[in-house]
Amino acid sequence: MAASIIDVARRAEVSTATVSRALRGLPNVSEATRERVLRAAEELSYSVSPQASSLASGRTGMVGVVLPFVNRWFYSQVVAGIDTVLRANDLDILLYNLGDERVHQRFFARMPLRRRVDALIVLNLPLSSGESEALASLEVPIAVLGTHVPGCWHVSIDNAEGASTAVRHLINLGHRRIGMITGALGDPRGFTTPIVRQHAYRTVLAQAGIPYDPDLEAPGHLGIEEGASAMARLLSLPDPPTAVFAETDQMAFGALRTLSRMGLRAPEDVSVIGFDNHETAELLNLTTIGQPVAHQGELLAQQILDALSGASEEPTRVVVPTSLIVRGTTGACTRSTPPT
Repeated sequence: MAASIIDVARRAEVSTATVSRALRGLPNVSEATRERVLRAAEELSYSVSPQASSLASGRTGMVGVVLPFVNRWFYSQVVAGIDTVLRANDLDILLYNLGDERVHQRFFARMPLRRRVDALIVLNLPLSSGESEALASLEVPIAVLGTHVPGCWHVSIDNAEGASTAVRHLINLGHRRIGMITGALGDPRGFTTPIVRQHAYRTVLAQAGIPYDPDLEAPGHLGIEEGASAMARLLSLPDPPTAVFAETDQMAFGALRTLSRMGLRAPEDVSVIGFDNHETAELLNLTTIGQPVAHQGELLAQQILDALSGASEEPTRVVVPTSLIVRGTTGACTRSTPPT
């Protein structure tokens, strides 16, 4: 089997983007690194393909953006941030919405962006080792949001810390019966963000000496309607929660709607905290964990620009901080004993 750019990168202990620049004589590659790459390529009898050479020269003027859900607020905001930076630098977006598992599998079987993009941005998409290698074989710079992929530029938030902050906020207000509306835990593609936030919820409860109760977790599947149903399920428990952490603001919106329809109030009856700082969160006075969503897209786009220009020789990793934004839906626990 002929050697690939991935094999050369592993032998030279650099990224595939550095291999591509070194073999084409592009700037911002040190002489020591260039010599190491050339030596590895010679040892493996690797040669640059004409298609890859065309891509590396930036002739398409396109950056591919691959995402799992095109119609969700979070992803639309990230794409808007990407687009702002790329268009200011005369680059366009080629969008690939993978949608569901079937489309995901077909995308990686066909790799439709080959020879069509100068670089690639992947948003919160779990990748197998084979899928990561398939993307690397395109021999273009790749920036990834959320999921860490070796050899790729990377932007993320600390999901564990953000979720932990949310639960600690409720505990500090005196709550001990704390529910959680979870995200897309059952998706066969294995999204990690809901799992990380769920684990943080359980960990903080344990650290506070609060027994874990699986009945206090209800699936919200990232939507407003589903969040509303999840809150109704939690409130139907014989011992309902005094506070609820929703993994996203949109699920929290649904939870607040259920409270209103049942004649209950936040925080007087149930405290509610979300995650994201959606633009509607302030309107609804929702306490939340804020993350700069569009800014993460801007950072990804800037990483791609740095990679294409050679300004960044090796992939960089940026962790964007989150923050607790206290508004009116969380307050001190007023229930001293379980209801009868």
